[in-house]
Amino acid sequence: MINIDFLNQLDRFHLVVKKRVTSNFVGPRKSVAAGRGLTFKDHRMYAPGDDIRLIDWKVFARTDDLYIKTFEEERNLTAHIIMDASASMGFGKPISKFDYAAMLGVGLAYLAMRENEKFQFSTFSEGLEIFQPRRGMSQLASMVFYLNNVKTQGSSKLLDAMVQYKKVVGSRSLLVLISDFLVDISEVIEALYNLGDHEIKVIQVLDPIERDLKYSGDFKLIDSESKSMLRTYISPRLRVEYQQMLDNHVAKMEDTCNNLGYHFHQITTNTPIFDAFYRVLE
Repeated sequence: MINIDFLNQLDRFHLVVKKRVTSNFVGPRKSVAAGRGLTFKDHRMYAPGDDIRLIDWKVFARTDDLYIKTFEEERNLTAHIIMDASASMGFGKPISKFDYAAMLGVGLAYLAMRENEKFQFSTFSEGLEIFQPRRGMSQLASMVFYLNNVKTQGSSKLLDAMVQYKKVVGSRSLLVLISDFLVDISEVIEALYNLGDHEIKVIQVLDPIERDLKYSGDFKLIDSESKSMLRTYISPRLRVEYQQMLDNHVAKMEDTCNNLGYHFHQITTNTPIFDAFYRVLE
């Protein structure tokens, strides 16, 4: 179950979106669209049909040329929160990766709501479940209810989900993708390239056991998605090899995000939730 007691304390955080966004809703963020607004953008030569009220007469007095002022419209953005609900996300105690990811997702949705912005949440595993973007507490309550009743199951079809999701994102938006990303790295990279030109935060949630593998001895390991079983002996050498493989996987993800201008964060479920928000929103 998702603990939402932290929401009221999130007011000290703010969604920081660096890129300009474009949408059809008037609001507090800058848009690349030119129009009548509060923020001066630039001058351009007057052309027949332009609104003469936009002529900058001070520039005309200096140059004898007619220039009009262009402005940046203040627009809202939609925050898209996309969460992995595959079987591997159910791993972890006392809190599963999915429940921790859900707290992050609900918190980010809450912050978007506080900014009077619409947010859209979705989950994926073998299929993609998309909920229509809305504002307000009713949307947040629906999100909490849904996530509290989701059963993590199936395998993660990350690439398929991102190809499909790209079709529903219209204007430039904030996309938050939360997953353990424990699938083939080539699929991860291709999925990231499919997200498009948006403000994108990629959050990898891992259990400390997955991150550090602080075990030794004989173990029977069962893949939560494929159900395949592996008997193995966890030795110091195997831990080193495992750590190298995981580090290489994460490094390739992070390099891809850096190349695309995305923000990448790796968070383990033993991280205090406010520390996680501070890292994601700084």
